Amino acid sequence: MTDDKEAALPKGEEESLTAELSPDVSPVVQEFMAEAAQANEEEAEAIAQDTTFAADAGLAGAAFSTASLIGPYISFEHVCKSFGDFIVLEDVSFFVNPGETLCILGRSGVGKSVSLQILMGFLKPDRGTVLVAGQDISGLSEREMQEVRRKVTMVFQNGALFDSVSVGENVAFPLRERRTMEEDQIQQVVKGLLEMVGVAGMENMLPSDLSTGMKRSVAIARALAAQPSAVLYDEPTTMVDPLMAHLLGDLIQRLKVQLHLTSIVVTHDMRFAQKLADRVVFLHEGKASFFGTMEEMHASKDPVLQEFLALDALVLPN
Repeated sequence: MTDDKEAALPKGEEESLTAELSPDVSPVVQEFMAEAAQANEEEAEAIAQDTTFAADAGLAGAAFSTASLIGPYISFEHVCKSFGDFIVLEDVSFFVNPGETLCILGRSGVGKSVSLQILMGFLKPDRGTVLVAGQDISGLSEREMQEVRRKVTMVFQNGALFDSVSVGENVAFPLRERRTMEEDQIQQVVKGLLEMVGVAGMENMLPSDLSTGMKRSVAIARALAAQPSAVLYDEPTTMVDPLMAHLLGDLIQRLKVQLHLTSIVVTHDMRFAQKLADRVVFLHEGKASFFGTMEEMHASKDPVLQEFLALDALVLPN
């Protein structure tokens, strides 16, 4: 373990995620987070160089051509998915650049969570291309997808924690899989990550003892333990109180900025999306009826989108 990697942590306006960690774990966790930030920054730079090459080669003209998708970290290109006669996704295209956050919006049952499951390889698209870091994952085997999941991890609505083991063991699981850390370092990182996400001192508790919001915080800590390049969040504010929703939003935003994380957030909460999104995709009747910035979405004249925004304003008044 070296001390000079602490300088690799990006410095932004937000207070460092490791600023208030216990002194006994702070140095190890600072280095752990710095390694993750540096790896993500280097990967983003490499993708940017590839994008420049694509533009120079005249390949970036078509918005969703396979060649032009070298630049985004994650992309859907004309993705279709049905269950029997029920069409969930029909010719859906969108992308997320390295270090950006995309929010997927839409009413229930329009394919928001299905999109995340396709990205994780739990479901396969019927047609279309799904790229992660330039690699088409739509035809990969389960074994090959395990390598992709080292880069892209997911925070499920229910946390998807291992119920039979403690919170600490849940967070330690990705660290043990790597087999590169001593046991004392694993314990320090676990303690530090739990402090970082606001559930300090809960290492020995079982997931069943936690509230919904706490489970999601632990799930985020476990995701961070894998040092991912991208994190997918499925409805992180569902069934949590407004204060916890605010804290989760702040945490997701700080992780993006300080670790250069690429993020996709499925949410029904427009305030949450407004806080986090660099771009949004609005799914309606199986199609991506809008893809762009939050400002462009509010300026859109699409009647379905405007109805969605108006209803949300009624549900969540200022």
